[in-house]
Parts: sequence; C-alpha cells; structure tokens
Amino acid sequence: MRGNQSGFTLIELMIVIAIIGILSTLALPSYQDRVIRAQVSEGMALAEFVKQSIAAHYSRNRVMPRDNGAVGLPDGKLIVGNYVSEVNVRDGAIDITFGNRTNKFLAGKMLSLRPAVVPGHPVVPIAWLCGNASAPEKMKIMGQNATNLPPSHLPVDCRS
Repeated sequence: MRGNQSGFTLIELMIVIAIIGILSTLALPSYQDRVIRAQVSEGMALAEFVKQSIAAHYSRNRVMPRDNGAVGLPDGKLIVGNYVSEVNVRDGAIDITFGNRTNKFLAGKMLSLRPAVVPGHPVVPIAWLCGNASAPEKMKIMGQNATNLPPSHLPVDCRS
C-alpha cells in the first residue's frame, strides 16, 4: 500500500523557473532606464548654480556668456558630481557630460540645457530647455543642442 504523494514534478518546476526568467528579462531594461533617468536628473540638479550664474550674466550684460570663465566658473572638468564628469558653458548653453560612477550606457553621453529668452527684454526670466525640448511661444533659444542621449534616457520634460 502506497500513500498519496504530493508535490511538484521536475517538469513543473522547470516551467516555473522559465517563466520567472522570461519575466525578469522583460523587467530589467525598464529598471535600467529608470536608473539612467535618475542619474540624468541628478546631473541636471548639479547644473542649477551654473544656470543662476548665466541668468545673472545675461541680465547684467544682455548677452549670453561664451564659456565658463565669462561667468566666473572654474574649468568644466572641475565641476563634477557622482554621475557628472564635466559641465561646460558654451554660448549660454550648459553641456553636462556624464561619467564617474554612472551607468555604462550613460558614460560619455551629453545633455544640453539651453536658455530661451524673450529678445530685447532681459527682465523676463530665462526658460531652460533640456535636451530636445522645444521653445515656449515668443521665446528664442540660445546656444546649440549637443544632447546625444537616446530619448528613452531623457526625463519626460526633455523630449521633443
């Protein structure tokens, strides 16, 4: 007389493991994109003091600064953070280069923050456009966009 045995067979366990493997491969890219976007956002936060320096320079001189030295900032290689290896001012635009402890897919990539102004009215606050974002109505974008990040790695506000 044999009693009733309960449990899973080897085939059933292998099917469950295969399903878990498939679900994890689907979730990994989504998680990685979120990590990269968080690192990009931290890089944008690092550039806040650069934005303030550019805005002050523009309101005083009515022209955008051509480089870091024009606004009294150190060389771009000296402005670094956990995920940022360099921050440069180029004709009013801020170019953030990612590196240091960043995700390998973000290393060496660049994000541009460009100022948009109302021509002839420097008292109107500067609107900062990141990445491929378009200018608000009646505003003129200054500087060049050097962003080379894939759209999936950009925060939502930075996409075109």
